[in-house]
Amino acid sequence: MLFLRGTNNRYRVADEDDVIFEAIQIYNRTFSKGEALTSADKAKDCIKLKLAPFEHEVFMCLFLDNQHRLIACEELFRGTIDGASVYPREVVKSALLHNAAALIMAHNHPSGISEPSQADKVITEKLKAALALIDIRVLDHFIVGESVYSFAEHGLL
Repeated sequence: MLFLRGTNNRYRVADEDDVIFEAIQIYNRTFSKGEALTSADKAKDCIKLKLAPFEHEVFMCLFLDNQHRLIACEELFRGTIDGASVYPREVVKSALLHNAAALIMAHNHPSGISEPSQADKVITEKLKAALALIDIRVLDHFIVGESVYSFAEHGLL
């Protein structure tokens, strides 16, 4: 249970709107344009907050400059409860549009299972290869379920 301090220094139980408002405030403080993503944990927290609520698969990219500062966070593809089609051409177009030097990919698994599927591994390799041709580094690919899986932490990048 979450309590908030009211106007008379008295505490009250937070309702759903209060919790959502507070989550948005945290998100804005930690995930704003120009913010350097200096650790995997910081990126994970931001991505989980963004992707956890969806009941369908969403694939997004964080586009970063050469100092790993956030340029843009863009939802690129939406799917169904168990999959989303991801097109490397569209990811490359968005990366060039944002003049990104690096990026972090992320998607959710509405099932709650964070382990990557074979399709997740294949598309990660395709995207990494396509982006390497234009000198854009893929720093990580996160899968959000009940926990957050990092391809980089598991040696898959």
